[in-house]
Amino acid sequence: MSAPRSYRITIIVACVAFLVGCANAPHDPGAQPVPDDYFAQQLPGLPDDWDPMMSPIDNPVRNLERFQQPSPAVVRQALLDQHERWVGTPYRLGGTTGQGVDCSALVQNIFSDSFRYELPRTTGEQVELGEAVVRSQLQAGDLVFFQPPGPYRHVGIYLGEGLFLHASRSQGVMISELDNHYWQRYYWQARRPLEPVQLAQRAATTGNG
Repeated sequence: MSAPRSYRITIIVACVAFLVGCANAPHDPGAQPVPDDYFAQQLPGLPDDWDPMMSPIDNPVRNLERFQQPSPAVVRQALLDQHERWVGTPYRLGGTTGQGVDCSALVQNIFSDSFRYELPRTTGEQVELGEAVVRSQLQAGDLVFFQPPGPYRHVGIYLGEGLFLHASRSQGVMISELDNHYWQRYYWQARRPLEPVQLAQRAATTGNG
């Protein structure tokens, strides 16, 4: 048996009134907004002070240090620290220590200590490393090679601003200028064993200069 027509009309009117009342309900400025991120609402263990209008994936990053790249200046400082450690050490062909060191051994020691990167022992092997770099694009950490008179080649490490660190046969470990008449005359080529950013990262993590 169907409900009386008047009864059905009464129910319909009541439903319409309810819907209209909900649509026109006054806004309470102090009411907590309802989150519209369904997935955020479903996460368990949210703290009491969690802002429901902010999904966890939108939270600000609090620690940006791990995304920052070390500055290339770190490489230069590491090399200057090595200069302080080695300066005045006499040149000795075949030497590898503070009692006497040759040019390729100095380069090998510095890369091992400051950058945790093992270079081969001889200049002939070191000149085969990485990629060639034109002189106008040298950066700190690049290897610079020379062909002075005699049977031996010479190697140093570029510091930037036209300077390089090396073991001089006449004065031992020192810093010289690429534009010096002697070194300019016998300049041969430059190689980049590692990209500057990689060297900077290694120097920053090694931290011992």
